[in-house]
Amino acid sequence: MSKNQTVVVLDFGGQYKELIARRVRECAVHSQILAGDTPIQKLKEIAPIGIILTGGPHSVYKAASPHTVKELFELGVPILGICYGMQLMAYTLGGEVKPCGVSEYGTIAATYDDPKCALFDGLKCETTTLMSHTDFVARVPDGFRSVAHTADCPTAAMCDESRKLYAVQFHPEVERTAEGTKLLRNFLYKVCGAAGDYNIDDVIERQIKAIREQVGDRQVVLGLSGGVDSSVCAAILEKAIPGQLTCIFVDHGMMRKNEGDEIERAFKGKSLNFVRVDAEKRFLSKLAGVTEPERKRKIIGEEFVRVFEEESAKFAGSFLAQGTIYPDVVESGLTTGAVIKSHHNVGGLPKDTKFIGLVEPLRYLFKDEVRALGRKLGLDETLVSRQPFPGPGLAVRCIGEVTKERLDILRDADYIYREELAKAGLCYDQFFAVLTDMRTVGVMGDGRTYNYVLGLRAVITSDFMTCEYAHIPYPTLDAISSRIVNEVKGVSRVVYDITGKPPATIEWE
Repeated sequence: MSKNQTVVVLDFGGQYKELIARRVRECAVHSQILAGDTPIQKLKEIAPIGIILTGGPHSVYKAASPHTVKELFELGVPILGICYGMQLMAYTLGGEVKPCGVSEYGTIAATYDDPKCALFDGLKCETTTLMSHTDFVARVPDGFRSVAHTADCPTAAMCDESRKLYAVQFHPEVERTAEGTKLLRNFLYKVCGAAGDYNIDDVIERQIKAIREQVGDRQVVLGLSGGVDSSVCAAILEKAIPGQLTCIFVDHGMMRKNEGDEIERAFKGKSLNFVRVDAEKRFLSKLAGVTEPERKRKIIGEEFVRVFEEESAKFAGSFLAQGTIYPDVVESGLTTGAVIKSHHNVGGLPKDTKFIGLVEPLRYLFKDEVRALGRKLGLDETLVSRQPFPGPGLAVRCIGEVTKERLDILRDADYIYREELAKAGLCYDQFFAVLTDMRTVGVMGDGRTYNYVLGLRAVITSDFMTCEYAHIPYPTLDAISSRIVNEVKGVSRVVYDITGKPPATIEWE
């Protein structure tokens, strides 16, 4: 854990808790997410310089909703309540919270009524905020005053400067709130007195020291996928314990074109042992005849574990390294107590393991911090900026049965798509090709064809929780489509997905 000054983010079921913690770190202050019911004694032991209360989907005046104790606000620590966190602060301290006459959802115009309030120092008085609430603070607690409003919310922010208690009904952590990060920075530096002592260079030094102390002269084995997390994990382990790391790359045959070779080139020749296991035939035989997406995922996941276990058995008595990152821990409920999504790499070593311990140097880092760490460690930008790629690889971008022939069609089409976007100087947050299981009639030369429909997807997103489709210029789409149908045998029609998230997901399966 960090020895830096820390701001604790107490989670009350807010969907943006990770985003709050990330924003705090972007302001050079360390953050830690804890459950909303974390005991007061534990908070005293952490000794945070500030506490932020997250939003949540509840009504604070209902008995079943999450609550807190009055002692939280008597710690003498500056506190910022956000959305539900504001209502919780008001309710706990004797204010009144009621259902809204008019609920506010989306971007709402707000007015900061008191420019002397520390939160609003240097901010515009008239601004836009992201609101998402059906309740509001109808009466502020004694000692507080309302310092912001909207057309339908008379108390959009409140504060009690004497106790350093502040709260906002809107979400300053999201991009749709203008100057939201500046507001958070004001809380951190003008209210909490942050020193700004958190940076990636310190993280590298601390983790290298921690790895060396934990591992000593023992060997470490890492399952290397070539993704951002495992690649950065490998890089920092190699720097900390050169010559003691073995990276096992299970090549299941479902990577993008040339990707397996690129991963091998990136790690061959370094002071580590790189093992590439060619398991393509093994995986494809298990997937024969399987079309259901979740069944594909399960088969690939189970087979991956078996292959890795067989290969890693040669290194019994070693440590196991994993590229676990902070969102994995949070979403698995080991930080907040609420399971959002279970992650296979969270929860410690499996039973009956031959490994002697677990090494997780990225466990308390967010993805953007992991990328920054990779750049500091000198990793190739193609690895550091690699787009999200599903664990089952192209198997879940190949709709229907997965065969080598269909994977090769998809690989070639996806490669052309990426190449043409690069030629046009275009890069989106995520983009890929999907081979559908639908065939369509076409005409090529003087003959009739009946080949596959290929889908293209490109999205713009800041957090991958929502997205908009990318408006790829028509000339570029035309060039992509023309090349694919002319160069990739088996494809006679190309379509472009213009659906956002929601209602769709980013991936098709």
